[in-house]
Amino acid sequence: MTHRAGNMRKTKIFVGNSHPELGKLVTGRLGVESAAVKLSQFKNRETSVEIGVSVRNEDVYIIQSGSSKINDSLMEMLIMINACKGASAERITAVIPYFPYSKQSKKKKHRGAIAAKLVANILSISGVDHIITMDLHASQMQGFFNVPVDNLYAEPTIAKWIQENVDDWQNAVVVSKNAGGAKRVTSLADRLNIEFALIHKERTRIGQAPKQPDSSLTKPENIYNRLEDEDDDDEGVVNVTTGDAHVERVHDDADEASQMTLVGDVQNKVCFIVDDMIDGCHSFLEAADNLVLHGAKSVYIIATHGILSGNSLRQIEECSNVHRIVVTNTYPIPPEKRALCSKLKVLDISATLAEAIRRTHNGESISYLFSQVPKNL
Repeated sequence: MTHRAGNMRKTKIFVGNSHPELGKLVTGRLGVESAAVKLSQFKNRETSVEIGVSVRNEDVYIIQSGSSKINDSLMEMLIMINACKGASAERITAVIPYFPYSKQSKKKKHRGAIAAKLVANILSISGVDHIITMDLHASQMQGFFNVPVDNLYAEPTIAKWIQENVDDWQNAVVVSKNAGGAKRVTSLADRLNIEFALIHKERTRIGQAPKQPDSSLTKPENIYNRLEDEDDDDEGVVNVTTGDAHVERVHDDADEASQMTLVGDVQNKVCFIVDDMIDGCHSFLEAADNLVLHGAKSVYIIATHGILSGNSLRQIEECSNVHRIVVTNTYPIPPEKRALCSKLKVLDISATLAEAIRRTHNGESISYLFSQVPKNL
């Protein structure tokens, strides 16, 4: 597709090690080759970056998404940005389809850290001039940066796939598995002009009547945790000392029980459980079971970022109540992992990213991409 190459003069596009497959798709759509860069690690596991071409007065784009080696990917991107800055690049744009540490965009505990804000600060210090990302976990994260941020959406691509591949989608329902995802769900429902539903999880004290006031709410830490629980998925925690992984429900007390309430009608309808990312799958499977219990015809799990930690894909494969799981390729899923689940469908989002790069380079508006899938790439 070299017809775009003439529009990309004085441009260098570097692709990091986190997601080379996506980088190749983006550069291919733009009709350019990725610029030469040597990425390696010293024996002590320090990251080494050597830019192989001149970037003086060039418009530089660095494509680097989050990956399973999240810290290595982040450091590699920071050093690449700083190397280009030191080599007199005119403008440096970091293209980060999945933004690292975005799950930590707010304090979940009183003495916790807002790690996403820290990453934003480090990116600014490294010398980046512009950020292009996709479906931030929390839209207010754009305010973490001192540089312009373009937060693209996978919704147009997802909506197009639904319309082309799901039978009777006009009679479907878009479902949010918690209150925090309601805005994202209603947006997709409005685009498709279909109904939406919400699953509300209510926590009650064991042995206590639901209508009675919960005395634990007088404790500030419990009030805080319950407010913060609106949009969190399963918290998969790995002990850094032992390497053991387990699921930690940070908001559940030992004497608490939860009850799921479905708000909306799903009887004999196709259901789309939609979220920005799927890491652990427990809450998704729990929601799917609840929808089938209420008469849903089939259930699709749809998310932009398919992190799918641990044995999530195997659990989804074994769950009879999930018909299909649909994610985009913002996050790398290796072939051996994809083979674990025949229900998995990965949508290519590279056209949107490539068009965002082209429009940014040419000084054009990218607002078109918020509602449309690029047709010319």
